[in-house]
Amino acid sequence: MKNTYQIDAAHSHVQFSVRHLMVSNVHGTFTGVTGTVSYDPDKPAETTIEATVDVNTVSTHDEKRDGHLKSPDFFDVAQYPVITFKSKRVEGGTATEQKITGDLTLHGVTKEVTLTVDEVSAEAKDPWGNTKIGATAKGKLKRSDFGLHWNAPLETGGLLVGDDVKLEFELEFLKTAQTATA
Repeated sequence: MKNTYQIDAAHSHVQFSVRHLMVSNVHGTFTGVTGTVSYDPDKPAETTIEATVDVNTVSTHDEKRDGHLKSPDFFDVAQYPVITFKSKRVEGGTATEQKITGDLTLHGVTKEVTLTVDEVSAEAKDPWGNTKIGATAKGKLKRSDFGLHWNAPLETGGLLVGDDVKLEFELEFLKTAQTATA
């Protein structure tokens, strides 16, 4: 059976990490994740997902840095308030592990990215009778591919902010519908 789920924003987030000063990683989180997933555990290749991330929810636990990330130097939230992902295909894997490729739109630029989805849970009922599933997805992107070029050279060589960004999505979904599939 194909099931439709809504992303449970209260129990979902996107984490990211990027090199800082070429010596450590800065970690951050977006908590404003919403969207819809269509999923049949017996036919994982037919999974579709559409998700939106509210860029204003970015947090690195440093108010000054978060303000800079929201500025035109980085995300420019006034002009680009959301990040979107729309799946195009699902390849290989099993009901609990797939590669989902889709269009990611960030900072007004759309590029194809592939996420590795694992840890897809079986359905469970919460204490209020709602049916839930969960999943973790991981991926990488280059900031520069999305027009995020702000940086500062270091006197020792290299740049202040790395170009490679690691992503990890922790998602919980609320079942909203179930339909028969052929």
